[in-house]
Amino acid sequence: MILAVISDLDIFRIYSAMARHSAESQRVSATNISRADQPGFKATEIESFQDYLTRTASTQPTEGMTEGFRMREVLGEAKPNGNTVNLEEQVFKASEAAGKHEMALRVYTKSLDLMRAALGRGV
Repeated sequence: MILAVISDLDIFRIYSAMARHSAESQRVSATNISRADQPGFKATEIESFQDYLTRTASTQPTEGMTEGFRMREVLGEAKPNGNTVNLEEQVFKASEAAGKHEMALRVYTKSLDLMRAALGRGV
């Protein structure tokens, strides 16, 4: 019961969404990397987390952060075979997403520990 109430707090919803966003960003980068040699493949990317927060801010609190992330085609120079994947960029994006995912989970966990300590439940 208490955990359900705590997980409804904005900080927990935001960092949970941030972790989901980072995981999805890693998945998209992995897909792009795996298709880097596929003729005609158009690289995609996930909307920024800031864009996601802005878009979902106008919805009801219980609905907002459960919406999916929007995808868009990456604009960039195509190789002679029509593929638009830039491997260096995708590896960087995947690495950046891994760091953001780790940070989101760390803040979420530490915040949960603080709430538990404040409620006298220990860590």
